[in-house]
Amino acid sequence: MARPAVFLDRDGTINEQMGYINHISRFILLEKAAAGIRMLNDAGIPVVVISNQSGLARGYFPAALLDRVNAKMKSDLAGEGARVDGIYCCPHHPDARVAGMAVKCECRKPRPGMLHQAAVDLDLDLERSYVVGDRWSDLKAAAAVGAKGILVLTGYGRGDLEYIGPEQEIQPDYIAADLVSAAEWVVRRQKAEDRGGAEPAHCPRPYGRGV
Repeated sequence: MARPAVFLDRDGTINEQMGYINHISRFILLEKAAAGIRMLNDAGIPVVVISNQSGLARGYFPAALLDRVNAKMKSDLAGEGARVDGIYCCPHHPDARVAGMAVKCECRKPRPGMLHQAAVDLDLDLERSYVVGDRWSDLKAAAAVGAKGILVLTGYGRGDLEYIGPEQEIQPDYIAADLVSAAEWVVRRQKAEDRGGAEPAHCPRPYGRGV
């Protein structure tokens, strides 16, 4: 039976938002990221990273560096007892300078190609899943597959909430201070779903709106 998963944006959600990470030294885990992912691991919920990486297409760094950064992410998380079950990156951009990458693809968020591919590879139920990120493109990707969208206020999150969000038709299902807060909300919902009921009304919601 297909399982629900939590799809995580990388930059600004798991690690500090640095713009393009064009050197391994620029990858720094956010303080509570590993704890949030570990919470999802402990609950038996698959965790999948989905990340736009147009710096490849723009020629800002090579594919080998992206591989090193993702390996460091896994290593840093493992050092705190956390893990991810998959990593999917979109290297494309319509204005790419690198040959073969100047395409309007289906995998660059907000398009849902990475979500669909992960669902096939890992046997995931997208409509029961969650997408967590600091940009509205993450929320739009969630809506495209019927998943719940969670905006974290790390990275670009606070600015997007204040300046981008008010004009958007799609709104977050939940707004979380950080990845731990997002994970807590997801775990509560999943426990309630497993019991066959809605999330208890008394559950604390310090940020955002529930469903």
